[in-house]
Amino acid sequence: MALPLCRLYLITPPRLDDLAAFGHTLAHALDAGDVAALQIRLKDALDDIIAAAADVILPMCQARGVAAILNDRPDLAARLGCDGVHVGQTDASYAEARRIVGKDRMVGVTCHDSRHLAMEAAEAGADYVAFGAFYPTTTKDAPTRAELEILTDWQAVMEVPCVAIGGITAANVREIARAGADFAAVSAGVWTYPDGPAAAIKALNHEIAAGVAERA
Repeated sequence: MALPLCRLYLITPPRLDDLAAFGHTLAHALDAGDVAALQIRLKDALDDIIAAAADVILPMCQARGVAAILNDRPDLAARLGCDGVHVGQTDASYAEARRIVGKDRMVGVTCHDSRHLAMEAAEAGADYVAFGAFYPTTTKDAPTRAELEILTDWQAVMEVPCVAIGGITAANVREIARAGADFAAVSAGVWTYPDGPAAAIKALNHEIAAGVAERA
């Protein structure tokens, strides 16, 4: 693969108590700069809550060319019309997720800090692998800490895209992009940004562009 750009992979807050307000915020964020994908990550939420969120989020993503990916639930991803599903090591297996969502939807796999898990996922047909956590994070319990070198090493030998996740903010995303991530996954770094999510998207894209330029 030619030297890739690094793009934002946005993750929803863990709870969406006011869907209408979130929809308004999300629209402004997505219009503020480049976002490749948005993962709906509502851990332990009831199916009808996830479906209601998807009803708000999916049209916004589709109108802007942003891939809508559901966390954990290949069954719901297929039923709700998401563009793909992301599965962790304790969720459905890649093979099971692929069987459920079919060949035309994306399946991404969490691989923590393991090249071995990433190679297995890539060889099985995963559309991307995710490494992390790279920095301290309060969004989820991160069992592993990944080093930046795993992104550089992966980029050198593999064509399957890699996503960096875990504690990524505008303050550190430049080194993620410089190390070779294809995508930088950000949650709290957007939703809790002091100047608001739209400003976060602008700042993140600015830093990503600087990191890519330094890598080149």
